[in-house]
Amino acid sequence: MNGLTRRQFLKLSSAAAGMALLGSSCASESSTASRRLPPTPAGDQPYLSVARGGDPAAITEAAIAALGGIERFVKSGDDVIVKPNICVNYYPPEFAATTNPTVVATLVRLCLGAGARRVRVMDMPFGGDPASAYAISEIDVATREAGGEMEVMSPVKFARFDIPQGRDLSAWEVYRDALETDVLINVPIAKDHEAALLSLGCKNLLGLVGDPNQMHRNLGQRIADVASLIRPTLTVVDAVRILAEKGPTGGSLNFVRQTDTIVASHDVVAADAYAATLFDMTGSDVPYVRIAADMGLGTLDLDDITMEQINV
Repeated sequence: MNGLTRRQFLKLSSAAAGMALLGSSCASESSTASRRLPPTPAGDQPYLSVARGGDPAAITEAAIAALGGIERFVKSGDDVIVKPNICVNYYPPEFAATTNPTVVATLVRLCLGAGARRVRVMDMPFGGDPASAYAISEIDVATREAGGEMEVMSPVKFARFDIPQGRDLSAWEVYRDALETDVLINVPIAKDHEAALLSLGCKNLLGLVGDPNQMHRNLGQRIADVASLIRPTLTVVDAVRILAEKGPTGGSLNFVRQTDTIVASHDVVAADAYAATLFDMTGSDVPYVRIAADMGLGTLDLDDITMEQINV
């Protein structure tokens, strides 16, 4: 790249990438992202934190503080993307189909407090207008009140990237900003999923790829392949309410269980492995979590990591 950084290269080639979307025969781009790798713990910092309590903002703050504070992940001047799950445009937050808006807003506020230049929140809902889904989830108003920006994901920002570690997928269209941003915070809601068994951190990354419905063949491996490319800086699993059955959309409050829990780690596999225990499973029971660990993307065995549990 003749001395250019990856960020400079991506910006200079953005026009060409837009043209590439017009034809599937165009070559894929290198998958090397400019985003910093997820920071590993230093000193006595825990590898994973679990906070419990009745106030979603307080337990989110406590989980992040236990990991060393948001400043471990976000530096002054950073561009931050927060990726919740906003999959539908017809259920408000209490149905546990979408990420808790208070959790999202708390993360936005923490990032801005650490000096982030901007914090954008985005997802790609299925069925209906994204702006409507953003509003019904209440994430729109919560984000704006916290000082963040809601972004409707533009088709022209998707480009085809190589997936060097992929076992099934060698390349796929990915939202360019997800690879180019300084910090990507992955904020899934923990829920049942009829095809993937559970929808957790790795699964939530499918909201950043083109044609996500095409992922359902060999779903476990394809989710893990995507996770090998889109490496979140931090994963915060919203388990304030979990959708215990009939996921991913549910549709009845009878399917919802109040667990008042936040799980956080720089390691998406470890976060998912712990979140699985809230459903009386292990990470090994969830195909994409097991496969992601086998691919070296994180730690599956919770006995191998340091964990801090906080009651707020």
